[in-house]
Amino acid sequence: MQIIKFTRSTYSLLFNFFFLYIIISFLLRVGLSFSSLEKADLTFLSFFKILALGFLFDIGVGVFFVLPYSLYMLLFPQKYNNSLLNRVITFICFTIAVLILLFSFFAEITFWQEFESRFNFIAVDYLIYTYEVVNNINESYPLPLLITAMLIMASLVFLFFYKRQYFTYNFTGSTSFLQRCTVFFGLLFISITYAFFIDNSLAEKSENRYQNELSKSGIYSFFSAYKNNEINYEHFYKLIDNQEAFNIVRNDLHESNSHFLSKDFSISRKIEGADSYEKPNVIMITLESFSADFMKIFGSNQNLTPILDSLANRSILFTNMYATGTRTVRGMEALSLAVPPTPGNSIVRRKENNNLTTVGSIFSQKGYDTSFLYGGDGYFDNMNKYFGNNGYTIVDRKRNSFVEEDYQSPRIPIDEKNITFENAWGVCDENLYDQVIKQADQKFAVGKPFYDFVMNTSNHRPYTYPDGKINIPSGSGREGAVKYTDYAIGQFFKKIKNKPWYKNTIVVIVADHCASSAGKNDIDVQKYHIPAMVINVNNKEPFRIDKMCSQIDLYPTLFSLLGWTYNSNLYGKNVLSDTYTPRIYVSTYQKLGYMEGNKLVILGPQQKTETYLYDKVTNKQNPEILSEQYVKKAIANYQTAYYLFKNNGLKQRSIK
Repeated sequence: MQIIKFTRSTYSLLFNFFFLYIIISFLLRVGLSFSSLEKADLTFLSFFKILALGFLFDIGVGVFFVLPYSLYMLLFPQKYNNSLLNRVITFICFTIAVLILLFSFFAEITFWQEFESRFNFIAVDYLIYTYEVVNNINESYPLPLLITAMLIMASLVFLFFYKRQYFTYNFTGSTSFLQRCTVFFGLLFISITYAFFIDNSLAEKSENRYQNELSKSGIYSFFSAYKNNEINYEHFYKLIDNQEAFNIVRNDLHESNSHFLSKDFSISRKIEGADSYEKPNVIMITLESFSADFMKIFGSNQNLTPILDSLANRSILFTNMYATGTRTVRGMEALSLAVPPTPGNSIVRRKENNNLTTVGSIFSQKGYDTSFLYGGDGYFDNMNKYFGNNGYTIVDRKRNSFVEEDYQSPRIPIDEKNITFENAWGVCDENLYDQVIKQADQKFAVGKPFYDFVMNTSNHRPYTYPDGKINIPSGSGREGAVKYTDYAIGQFFKKIKNKPWYKNTIVVIVADHCASSAGKNDIDVQKYHIPAMVINVNNKEPFRIDKMCSQIDLYPTLFSLLGWTYNSNLYGKNVLSDTYTPRIYVSTYQKLGYMEGNKLVILGPQQKTETYLYDKVTNKQNPEILSEQYVKKAIANYQTAYYLFKNNGLKQRSIK
């Protein structure tokens, strides 16, 4: 009765808006549940649990929504409730709130379609890079129609509230100051309770990741991700003694042809190569969101990658390589630093990430010119600053010149005259590869060996590319983007095969991470399997490397093939070594997985440790108590990687 009284009082608008949010959230949760029915393994009990937990989070978000207006009502004099000023302020605030509500639900649906997840740290990053995101939305969806639809829906909601006289009750009702204080401080108490005591991890109790995500609220998850975008490993994860941790890692990294350069908390070591070594140019093409299962050689029957499949048969092919994460910056971290992923942001996006002992610095010490070539605007995800402050020349689209960037290396824009197609994320792959060829010609002309880190963007929503290149229409979906990615690589090899520098140039093709990395488990191991191949290695017949290995092992293996002697601060190892133990690192922004053989350890916040035996055939993680040895090895790798970065142990000076 008291609630009914308040819904027909000065607080009618506030409480009914709250109920509107709860109802729409319920409908959204039910809709997402049915769209993921098979993957979520829903039963009556699990569905009831999803709705109950979801209701708990929705209450919190609803309270956060109405708290500012309750403060306004507390402070605004009652005698002016029916004034023009109050009506204008209320109408404007209500309209804005409804539009935010509708936009957030539309955004949740599209985010779920892309990532099969509620808002997370990716959504936080996207809010920062509005230029790419807004243009991406505009190119992926009929934005004018969507905006019109939202305005119509907002108008209908406004009309419904008006017809139900909620505005009338709001403007003509009377509530005592004590009652207004009770409402405001009650809502404030609930808000504080949620902010400090209701953690998003409360929804992460099921072994099925989809059930966990469906239990969450998108807006609540967004602010939780914002708060935890960088996580202190030492505060939130299980630890062992630092000395023991480094002993474990150093013992694991030691090889017969290496010796450590320091006895303290360090992994810096000198790796001895062959008596004679090769010095070829190296071009690494990093493929955006490219899963191994796109390729026929890994089981696909869609025939999307005839070029890559042909190249795989003529290369040194890694058949069992796994990405370290689910984002481009995580792949860049693995391929440039060869370190296990640390929780929260990739090192590419963190402060104090300059002058590190990157793969590029090893090439530089051999006299190479190193470059980072990107088809989009490299200010995105802090890429230019990271590579620019680690010795790489920057080559990108350079559209957003208004963005101030502070790095040491020169920046070369892709010539607009040579751009035949581009979308929100960057120029098409063919235009990017033409720039790679142009740079290679220039360096060859002055006798400078070169190493290029090339990052493409074509396999990304809105999945658009030049017309007439392949038999799948541009913008029709990921399959077309994958096929165009393959086509462009074929064009690249056609253009370079007769270049004078090609006979002494290795081309590495590897993915940054998989597409649609979400799975039933928080860490779904099969969703980290990526293609990797090394092409045109002098005096090496094509062969396959079937050992399970990580992205971070790519360059230590290549350096061994080239016979290089170098100082290393890399966690990656030579996969071809007889002493190599197959192991991988797989992570989300909070969960850190280490798998050796089929023994999987997953570390999480609140010092959580989960252990499994992984069945690759069925892709199942069967809970199993593993020995302390395996758990400590997982902890040691992640703990030492975090320690070294935070204490400048990955800086170049640390290995001199």
